Amino acid sequence: MRLEGKIALITGAGAGIGEATALLFAKEGAKVIVADRDFENAKKVADQIGENAFAIAADVAKSSDVEAMVKAGAEHFGGLDILVNNAGFGTLGTVVTLEEDLWDSVIDVNLKGVFLCSKFAIPELIRRGGGSIVNLASTISVVGIPDRAAYVAAKGGVAALTRAMALDHANEGIRVNSVAPGVINSSYYDKMFKEVEDPVAFKKGLEARSPLNKMGEPIDIANMILFLASDESTFSTGAMFTIDGGYTAR
Repeated sequence: MRLEGKIALITGAGAGIGEATALLFAKEGAKVIVADRDFENAKKVADQIGENAFAIAADVAKSSDVEAMVKAGAEHFGGLDILVNNAGFGTLGTVVTLEEDLWDSVIDVNLKGVFLCSKFAIPELIRRGGGSIVNLASTISVVGIPDRAAYVAAKGGVAALTRAMALDHANEGIRVNSVAPGVINSSYYDKMFKEVEDPVAFKKGLEARSPLNKMGEPIDIANMILFLASDESTFSTGAMFTIDGGYTAR
């Protein structure tokens, strides 16, 4: 029960890493605000948890949605202690091939979403005496990868923003860290599998990125998010924790 008495908001919690994190947090005693752009997905996860979950739909790229999400969640449970900025998506494309509106969308969801959720959540954390924010960065926050220009830029921004927030809010009792997943077997890749000509070969290529020759699972990332959200990591802030099966060790 490492999160007993804590209230957590998790974005993109309707599937993948977000879903695994929501279920794990609830198992560890937290009350969980399950946020997703698709309310049905959020409700599906919340229903698995039961009375200690509150499902809500929100687009993290829209200020009005985020403000309403934070307010409703905090009012429902009586506050907020933990924010997990997990919502995100990626797409194929170079700076030449990407359409401007798709570039904007990737940046808005992955980077602006962290800004907006933190902007409205931090005052709630302060009211509870501080708390923990965990941002989902990526291994490509520190290394490049071909044909993912917008996503690489967004996740690099998340890693940098994490450091800035950690310094800005340390004196308010708020710790801010990021987790950098490698290739994880989650809904993030569903769209990409549909876009490529040979999905089987594409998946094998993803697996081969890791010296372990496999994709990680959402629970692998959820376990690290739990550590950073809990009091076990009270001396960690401004750091990025990489869970990538050895990809960046090469």
